[in-house]
Amino acid sequence: MVYDVVILGGGPAGLTAAIYASRARLSTLLIEKAYPGGQVVMCEKVENFPGFATSSSGYELSTAMKEQVDKFGASTKLAEITRLDLTSAIKILHTADGEEIHAKTIILSLGATPRKLNVPGEVEFLGRGVSYCAVCDAAFFKDKKLIVVGGGDTAVEDSHFLTRYASSVTIIHRRDKFRAQRIIQERALDNPTITVRWNSVVKSIGGKDSVDHVVLQNVHTNEETHVPVDGVFVLIGLDPNTKFLNGEITLDEMGYIVTDENMHTNIPGVFAAGDVRKKLLRQIVTACADGAIAATAAEKYVEEMDYSEAHAAHQSART
Repeated sequence: MVYDVVILGGGPAGLTAAIYASRARLSTLLIEKAYPGGQVVMCEKVENFPGFATSSSGYELSTAMKEQVDKFGASTKLAEITRLDLTSAIKILHTADGEEIHAKTIILSLGATPRKLNVPGEVEFLGRGVSYCAVCDAAFFKDKKLIVVGGGDTAVEDSHFLTRYASSVTIIHRRDKFRAQRIIQERALDNPTITVRWNSVVKSIGGKDSVDHVVLQNVHTNEETHVPVDGVFVLIGLDPNTKFLNGEITLDEMGYIVTDENMHTNIPGVFAAGDVRKKLLRQIVTACADGAIAATAAEKYVEEMDYSEAHAAHQSART
């Protein structure tokens, strides 16, 4: 079987693409290697998604999206894709089990993975004081004491954003100066709610039901300090899940897929959506928008492809 659309990745972008593609009566396959929903499933509360005035869990939101996918008839498959053949009109996806899947179009909604500190307590307190997204979770920390780990643009800029809610924000940075743009540094350093602990790293995160402290270590003296906090924002970067693409798809210097506004990549019939794409904002709502656009663009591509094939067959029959 040759699918009209194969969607690789089952986060909000992929789920939305599957809804739009299957609703357009395209034969649609959604492939996910773990569980539908992606990283959203780990969010304890989601309150900035339009139409959900009462916060829902990421699991509840993802489940609702998956139910819509099933309602419109898209197929789903748990599999790991190890290789793509994208040069011909019909694309081929190779699974870890040796299966080949054929498609007229592919939507890459592979997502991006937050870099971890890999310290004790980080995994245990995810969603209970540990977060990787300031825009997503800031409102849950009103009048709380927070630390932000990182020294790049995102960490320093989001520290300033967090002061709209938190009573105090302490930036933990392993070096003695930030990597962020100077204007972003100045804005944060001029903010009276922000302090900085230079030359320091987080050794562990602790608490009972939720985070109540971190242990910091000075990288020069090795001295450890117990610091009471209510939340830890780990903002040390994202890694787009694009390593297996092997150079066929154009990526930016950080490894994100480059597309136009209609989600086209450099290869005809291949689209990208969501956090894996080079973009300004990585949120559930923007991922869903990307997925809808990518599916609509894929629909138009399939229509043109089918018309070309039908026209060629007609011309051949006439001769």
